[in-house]
Amino acid sequence: MKTCVIIGSVPVKNSNLLKEYCTESFVVCADGGLDVAQQHGIIPDLLVGDFDSAKSEPPAGVEVIRLPVHKDESDTMFAVREAMRRGYQEFILMGVLGGERFDHSYAALCVLQFIAMQSGRGVAVGDGCQVFVLSSGRLRLRDMAGQGVSVFPFGVPSCMVTYQGLEYPLNRHTLYSQDPLGVSNQILDSSAEIILHSGIALIIVQEPNF
Repeated sequence: MKTCVIIGSVPVKNSNLLKEYCTESFVVCADGGLDVAQQHGIIPDLLVGDFDSAKSEPPAGVEVIRLPVHKDESDTMFAVREAMRRGYQEFILMGVLGGERFDHSYAALCVLQFIAMQSGRGVAVGDGCQVFVLSSGRLRLRDMAGQGVSVFPFGVPSCMVTYQGLEYPLNRHTLYSQDPLGVSNQILDSSAEIILHSGIALIIVQEPNF
């Protein structure tokens, strides 16, 4: 399954990782994500947005979908919908976490939930972290021993989960949105997994020293 990489306007520090993800992927810049891509020498396949925050001019020959300033969805959400319309179901979102706008970071988590509920697979990659939203099934965490992991219900009052290969195991345990019990666990095994039995789960994997 070919991957779609969507680049937002939050600066990306890890240039090598961004370039690795973009290699052989369909790359979409959402508005100011064009500036981020150009800083790292990446030429996107598609640009979308109202371009109210982009400082760079679209490169010649790159497809552009211009959106009105007053619209009902974020540029990132439009980018995902457009990529899905073109057949993509696997997404990597970069440049969407952190920055000066917490509300934009939260909106990116909502986009991850949308992807999951459309039977797609998505991850938002930030500095030293990866964020997933799981609406069914399980998330396998391979070769991540030593990294931290936190799990919370997302958009629902609770979720039921089982952990395998984590420091603090759970077996069909219910996590509640008002109780952050799922914070600050640790991956012990080279092949760990989080199984979702009900609800929707937000899963944050954090590298050490971040």
